Amino acid sequence: MSYQVLARKWRPQLFSQLVGQQHVVKALTNALEREQLHHAYLFTGTRGVGKTTLARIFAKSLNCEKGISATPCGVCDACREIDEGRFVDLLEVDAASRTKVDQTRELLENVPYAPVRGRYKVYLIDEVHMFSASSFNALLKTLEEPPPHVKFILATTDPQKVPVTVLSRCLQFNLKRLSREQIESQLRHILQQEKILHDELSLSLLARGADGSMRDGLSLLDQAIAFGGGEVKGSDVSVMIGTIGADQIYLLLEALAKSDGQGVMSLVAEMAERAADFSNALQELLAMLHQIGMLQIVTQYEPDEAYDPQRLRGIAQAISPEDVQLYYQIVLLGQKELDLAPDPRSGFEMVLLRLLAFRPDQPEAVPSESGGSQAKSRGIPSDNPADRKRADVKTAVQPANNPSATDPSDWGGFVNAMDLGGITSQLAHNCTFDSWDGKTLRLTLDASMKQLRVGQSEKRLLESIKRILGREMKLLITEAVPENETPAMRQKRQRQERQKEAESAMMNDPLVREMEERFSARLLTDSVRPVDDPGG
Repeated sequence: MSYQVLARKWRPQLFSQLVGQQHVVKALTNALEREQLHHAYLFTGTRGVGKTTLARIFAKSLNCEKGISATPCGVCDACREIDEGRFVDLLEVDAASRTKVDQTRELLENVPYAPVRGRYKVYLIDEVHMFSASSFNALLKTLEEPPPHVKFILATTDPQKVPVTVLSRCLQFNLKRLSREQIESQLRHILQQEKILHDELSLSLLARGADGSMRDGLSLLDQAIAFGGGEVKGSDVSVMIGTIGADQIYLLLEALAKSDGQGVMSLVAEMAERAADFSNALQELLAMLHQIGMLQIVTQYEPDEAYDPQRLRGIAQAISPEDVQLYYQIVLLGQKELDLAPDPRSGFEMVLLRLLAFRPDQPEAVPSESGGSQAKSRGIPSDNPADRKRADVKTAVQPANNPSATDPSDWGGFVNAMDLGGITSQLAHNCTFDSWDGKTLRLTLDASMKQLRVGQSEKRLLESIKRILGREMKLLITEAVPENETPAMRQKRQRQERQKEAESAMMNDPLVREMEERFSARLLTDSVRPVDDPGG
């Protein structure tokens, strides 16, 4: 007997065997038990979540020889023929292969005729969004007023492409993507029934690789069984689908927190030796940054069980919340641009280099023991209390000699005196001073930049102001169109002025003018940068 793939062998035969679609099962079960049956149904959802399976079970419920029921017997001729795909009154149509209107009309010609074997003639049209506009128009009249012995079941992964005139004639059910836990539980059940040795890590990796699709999960499981020679091991699955172990991502983030570029590149080399999928690596990095961000912002948050909570908390202390948010954006952008890179590894390395280079408003570099200089970094917290005490003394804010450093009314100078970074710095630079009565500082935030009030940025700004002023106080920020120029606006204006001066100086430079006249050249102003601009 030929081998039957798991996706077909374990295809649900009853509503009760479906995984994760209880909301649809409940509605259809109630309709069948009360025999309140609509003439057209539309099942939508991503691939592999049970649209076609649900349609076949529904067709079996309608045509079971023991009567209309939500629990068809499964042993009568009609049930067995539907299970085997040879029931003459269940017409399964792939819309992608019948896009022409003539083919649709040919299909509908047999609608008026009574069913041959069953109670109902059921038309199951898969991927219905692939029909042409003319095909949809040909279907409309029949779909609106079909004969009483006909039921239409439409299935699609892209309901937005189905005309609203068709949608309005159907009962629509949206099938959900399956959760990792649901897929993992079903895979565990199948492996136990098949008596195949496996470990929990393999189930977790397969469920993650399935990406919400049970069919994809079962296909991956078939592949894993073949790859492991009859066993399913986490190490084999990781190699098979090119996933990166959580330990590698922990090490990457710990190295990034320490600004250890050499360590980061060594880890990339190890990943390349294991033939890792760098796209998956970015996905895993995003998932872990999400967990870290949740730990930092949401009180009493418990990380996903797939991660080591203690190690996650250590990284969450080592990287500021602002940096975590911006790291996430950098990795997300890198993931989108990975296909544009010369090769996946170089694209992945460039993302990590951006993370290493990103140090907003860094404190002044300090000499290192090796004789070079390095930026001050939070790094992984030391377990030595004496080291932590010394670090606290080093980072204490020293009183500034500049009078504006303690006068909030000179908001631009006051902001420059504060040691801010990331989103907190952007928040401060986009505010203007309103009032200060010794107890409450009132600021106005440019309303177009209200997105900067995220996470703990406002709280960190308040803490920085308290350290500068040396007193307890309150901070009130309102959002409005600023009447005065914010520090960010001032910096932008000054940059534009310097840019214009630089362009003017270049255009009036005798050497440049001579080259323009002699070679009919033209100065590209986009290439001109002021001498103090780091982009030049």
